[in-house]
Amino acid sequence: MTRLNDKYMDIDAAIARIEDGASIMVGGFGSPGTPFALLDALLEQGQRRLTLIKNDANESDIGIGKLIGAGRVDRLITSHIGLNRVAIEEMNAGRLTVEIHPQGLLAEKIRCAGAGHFGFLTDIGLGTEIGEGRREIDFDGKTWAVEPAIHADVALVHADLADRYGNLVYRGTAINFNPLMAMAAERVIAQAFAVKAPGGLVPEQIHTPCAFVSQIVQVDPATSEQGRRAHAI
Repeated sequence: MTRLNDKYMDIDAAIARIEDGASIMVGGFGSPGTPFALLDALLEQGQRRLTLIKNDANESDIGIGKLIGAGRVDRLITSHIGLNRVAIEEMNAGRLTVEIHPQGLLAEKIRCAGAGHFGFLTDIGLGTEIGEGRREIDFDGKTWAVEPAIHADVALVHADLADRYGNLVYRGTAINFNPLMAMAAERVIAQAFAVKAPGGLVPEQIHTPCAFVSQIVQVDPATSEQGRRAHAI
């Protein structure tokens, strides 16, 4: 009988597989759903020249804000950096390249990557700064902009529950970008507050199937950033 892979791993061993120069998707919408423990481990290990893809830049003292402040991020693809003073200063100084997309477009670019599409057509932003530099085509009597999909080498996601095979269950608003990103990267590392034995999750409650997850690590909610903040409503 074929058995599924046990993907449970020590957090340091999982993060050690990330190389310098990697492109990394990071789940979360502000604090909810952000994999703070994985990001802290990445900070400690020292990987550099990173490209991060996240809905926002967090605040300067948490999440990806720590990596930006440490000079470890060369490029940030996001929809909002306004809460991170350091990110704004690094961008203005030319040390951090920031690519900003409206939130809906960013989400769809990630979703398309997970669905195996090259991208999508949209009329959002035509004739505005949003649309500068995009390829445009005429189709069916209307002008459309081409928005290519965004892929990544790695996705870091946060789940409330998981099993050792890598099936994931998110809680409340923490679901946000996590399931999209879990489908759009070559390798997916997930942190969870509880990791159950196979069969310990209700199948119809699983949000991300194990086929998309490469490694699963367990974090203690009492010591994680999520445990100190309202990580979901």
